[in-house]
Amino acid sequence: MCNLYRMTKASAEVARLFGAADAAAGANHSELIFPGYPGLVVAQGEVRQMNWGFPLRQVSKKTGKPIKPKAVTNTRDDRLHTAFWKDSFVHRRCLIPVSAFAEAEGDYGSMTRTWLSVPGEELFAIAGIWRESEEWGAVYSMVTCPPTAQTADIHDRMPVVLNAADHARWTDSTPEQAFALCRPYSEVLSIKRTAVPWISR
Repeated sequence: MCNLYRMTKASAEVARLFGAADAAAGANHSELIFPGYPGLVVAQGEVRQMNWGFPLRQVSKKTGKPIKPKAVTNTRDDRLHTAFWKDSFVHRRCLIPVSAFAEAEGDYGSMTRTWLSVPGEELFAIAGIWRESEEWGAVYSMVTCPPTAQTADIHDRMPVVLNAADHARWTDSTPEQAFALCRPYSEVLSIKRTAVPWISR
């Protein structure tokens, strides 16, 4: 499950690289994107700023009263057709521009950040879905799938990394054609292990 990624480009550069209109000009976002924080996505032919994570309403176990929603940042491919995700998958698929994504690796309590990226690419796209929410406005979530043989020892899931030739197929084709793209990445990824604690901000 990916709960941290890096995105180093401004919206104008994302728009240029993805052939999209820049509807997020002047938007501020951190280079490191954490759950619940703003990031850039390419949706409906535009670069837009949205919050990362679909809000999942929660109630207190002690009081039974509503508490702050949880940001659900990842969408498993085998759950895309369930009620929580289906409408967004069918009608609102997007591209998430990424420089690298991180996974937590190591023993619980001392996990460190391991970064994965596509060699030679300034930015690549992860498959995403989005919707409007009452809580946080426009929000997005990453689609995940089983890992590759290369990444299986890091985590048992990975984001759906899209080849450039499949961008339009993900966003504009039928749900059945898009679902066929929910598979482990077919090429070799660059892996950089670090000593940075996973919980570090």
